Amino acid sequence: MSIQIVLDDVAATERLARALAPGLRAGDLVALDGGLGAGKSTFARALIAERLAATGRAEDIPSPSYTLVQTYDLGDCTLWHADLYRLSTAEELAELGLAEAFAEAICIVEWAGRLGRSRPGRALGIELAFLPGDDGARSATLTASGGGWDWLPEALRRAGCVPA
Repeated sequence: MSIQIVLDDVAATERLARALAPGLRAGDLVALDGGLGAGKSTFARALIAERLAATGRAEDIPSPSYTLVQTYDLGDCTLWHADLYRLSTAEELAELGLAEAFAEAICIVEWAGRLGRSRPGRALGIELAFLPGDDGARSATLTASGGGWDWLPEALRRAGCVPA
């Protein structure tokens, strides 16, 4: 399943992330890609904030640009937020412990293209790209692979996302 939508502004990116957050379960990977400034971190922070709010908590959500991974206890599972921008070798990727996390946690990975062959077969890929013009609009191409994404169209409707 592949769906392309238009995100008119930052608020639309955050709405999409909040709408997807409740459907994610342990073993799910949200694989974010796109150029610098395309909205990957904005999306990740909104999704994490929504999941934390569901547990009655609000926390600072720092970028894992330098720590590479941040984890959050959601009660029923753990959420891993990884940023692979600074990685340069497969050995560095292995050291992060993502293989185990992919099996037992919700994982949000920025610069997911750097996963290479380590990327699980079941994932929700989200490619963010700038649209022409100076209004801040972006496109988001969502590509679900593997099973278990049947809830996705309803989540997109809740977010007010219309396929492009």
